Amino acid sequence: MAHPFDSLDRNFPLPRVRQVSVARIADWLAAGWADLRATPIASLAYGLLFAIAGDLLLVSLWRSPLHFLVAVSGFFIVAPLLCAGLYELSRRSERGLASVFADSLAGIKRGRDGLTRFGLLLVLLWLAWEVFSAVLFAGIAAGRPGANVVEFAAFVIAAGGHAGLALAWLLAGAVVALLVFMLSVVSAPLLLDRGGDFVSAAMTSLRAFAANPGPLLAWAATIVALTLLGFATLLFGLVVLMPLLGHASWHAYRDLVE
Repeated sequence: MAHPFDSLDRNFPLPRVRQVSVARIADWLAAGWADLRATPIASLAYGLLFAIAGDLLLVSLWRSPLHFLVAVSGFFIVAPLLCAGLYELSRRSERGLASVFADSLAGIKRGRDGLTRFGLLLVLLWLAWEVFSAVLFAGIAAGRPGANVVEFAAFVIAAGGHAGLALAWLLAGAVVALLVFMLSVVSAPLLLDRGGDFVSAAMTSLRAFAANPGPLLAWAATIVALTLLGFATLLFGLVVLMPLLGHASWHAYRDLVE
């Protein structure tokens, strides 16, 4: 069966993509857990870095609700790139190689050019999202100077006139997050694994999503749910959950791309 973007094969040397079932999500998580157990120190080091850096950032932004919201939501935009080192650890485990933290950093060099361009795209999306959020919430924030995040959220919820703005922000965030997911679901690990250019990797990611919309939407929901669970534990749940999701994402890529 033909899928959208298949015609691009005539112009780009794109790898073939496979169709998978929703049941594969459990296998990806199980394989991710196995990788975490195989490289516990290096994997948990990434998780600890995510948790500590995130806590420091969010504490510093506690009395700046707009920037706090942008930081939390923006995390979902840049997370695919932040997990590059975890993809490399999984790649090495797949080949039976022992790994330390330095090995994960060295592996990133292989896809440096493509990952750099991918990173620039994600940063631009984050900046655009920050501008959109600032414009949308400017009037509300001006009316609540000095409010912390909880006070600001309570004000938005209690003041019925702002519910529409909050809903618009959430819907726009969901659209941006879905776009990033479609572009990145296999592109970042593909670039790290095989190198190449970012455009071809992004096109491959779009083709993988077009061939598997149901399973990959379920995978996206799983990622969001587990990440939010990590946030609910003051980010320290991310010490384990981020490495788990990073490793599992590698196995998703290996399943989706020939």
